Amino acid sequence: MIVKRFRKGEWFHSEYEVPVERGMTLLEALQWIKENLDRTLAFRANCRMGLCGSCGLTANGEPVLACETQVSSLGEEIELEPLRNFPPIRDLVVDFTPFLEKQREVKPHLIREGKEDWSREYFQSKEELDSYIQFTYCISCGLCYSACPTSSLRDWLGPQALMTAYRFSADSRDSGFRERLEAVKDHLGFCHLANSCSEVCPKGVDPSLGIQLLRRKANRFSLLGDRKRKPRGLVPPREKGEPIPYPEPTVEGAEEEI
Repeated sequence: MIVKRFRKGEWFHSEYEVPVERGMTLLEALQWIKENLDRTLAFRANCRMGLCGSCGLTANGEPVLACETQVSSLGEEIELEPLRNFPPIRDLVVDFTPFLEKQREVKPHLIREGKEDWSREYFQSKEELDSYIQFTYCISCGLCYSACPTSSLRDWLGPQALMTAYRFSADSRDSGFRERLEAVKDHLGFCHLANSCSEVCPKGVDPSLGIQLLRRKANRFSLLGDRKRKPRGLVPPREKGEPIPYPEPTVEGAEEEI
């Protein structure tokens, strides 16, 4: 096992031989190295069950969670390095501060207008929940940002932040899309739909789909604004030779703009 490490602004490699047992995960292999070969090796881990997202790293060129990756699935020669597109701190540990700041920019919480009546619950139908529920499974592990080719070329919000913006904007209890649009509008065009983010997500979330849905919502908002659709009116029959009138506008307030 070859580990690409970072110390005091310099990169170097360390090589280890690990006795692999059936069912051993990559995290268990790193822990064995730390306990038996090199106590200076630095890496992150917490829950050891794929829930916290702390143990992300790059194994043989692919971003993975160490606690969910079987050593036997990686072959006899394994090359490990920190998550790409993140500032390195020490060995396999990277700085998540910029990543979390991007997430904070899209306001990852429900935004409501006016005063709330906390004695009541918010009703949400199954259909409304189904429209965004898959995006709630995100654990902010950063694998999607590491795999994203755009993230390696420019500083942008990234797939996780944009997907999170859609998750809350699609929530029927939320009223904050206008605020989020200000944060995301200059970043939506940078996604080239490589789908690398969706391929590596350990929870099966599809950030690429979330970005496309956010684009569609932003385009509709730019055309319709805050106005609500109303049913299109029927055009009544006319006498012969009488001009056919335009149907009533399908958007409230649009008649002033025609």
